Amino acid sequence: MQQSYDPRNKDIVVNVNGELVHRDEAGISPFDSAVQGGDAVWEGLRLYDGKIFKLSEHLERLRLSAVALAFAEIPPADDLRREIRRTLEANDMRDGVHVRLTLTRGVKVTSGMDPRLNQSGPTLIVLAEHKPPVYDKGGLFLITSAIRRFPADCLDPKIHHANLLQSILAKIQANAAGADDALMLDTRGFVAETNATHVFAVQDGVLLTSRTVACPEGITRATVLELCEANDVPHAVRDVSLTEIHRADEVFCTGTMGELAGVTRVDGSVIGTGEVGPLTRRLSELYGELTRTGGEAIV
Repeated sequence: MQQSYDPRNKDIVVNVNGELVHRDEAGISPFDSAVQGGDAVWEGLRLYDGKIFKLSEHLERLRLSAVALAFAEIPPADDLRREIRRTLEANDMRDGVHVRLTLTRGVKVTSGMDPRLNQSGPTLIVLAEHKPPVYDKGGLFLITSAIRRFPADCLDPKIHHANLLQSILAKIQANAAGADDALMLDTRGFVAETNATHVFAVQDGVLLTSRTVACPEGITRATVLELCEANDVPHAVRDVSLTEIHRADEVFCTGTMGELAGVTRVDGSVIGTGEVGPLTRRLSELYGELTRTGGEAIV
């Protein structure tokens, strides 16, 4: 799976610390913490007909991640909403849009790792692009990566940080194998997530997904579990082995960037019938209804 360039994004306006500039003129300091050490937190948001789905949940996860990293200053949620709105309005965007919201620790007085060198407040970047869900809904091919996800005693996945080298290394392996994405295991050998999404599997009519011991607290993941509760879909959150994925009746991935996307092949195994399964389709429809009727008006 390779995202394609949308020519509508050629002249988008990007918001950097409240300044709206053409994408080709946007920039941050070489002393910024994101450049110096990947010291930043981020969220991916999706705009549906003028509304952002689960906006409050995303902003709270951003805040909690910044708190965990001991950011000295964190913009209030209403300030973030204002800058998101300004960016969308400047680009005349209302639908089919993905927003990447990044908050860095800010600019350092000199290069170095020490957060005490940050003395000027955080850097906020709002990047909005015309971007429909990025995954092929006809079925994805995953390979199992040799790169393992960190457990909480190495780097807690509850921190939604911008240092994505693990994911990038796993994606390189997927690309080399001709796969759409890479399935990543934790250090115990259980399924964590892919390089970009959470993973669900259907086994004997029960929907399974991993505990968040080596993957983030996904907002789309939580929404799927809520849909299961509301629609009497049997489900369980527990350790899931790679063998269970290979022999599952259905597998699908979840995330803001791609919504729900069925998986039809993992490594050398065809999943189920080799087509997107009925529960995947049902939950995709329920999720689509939520995004059409829910969300917070922003533009």
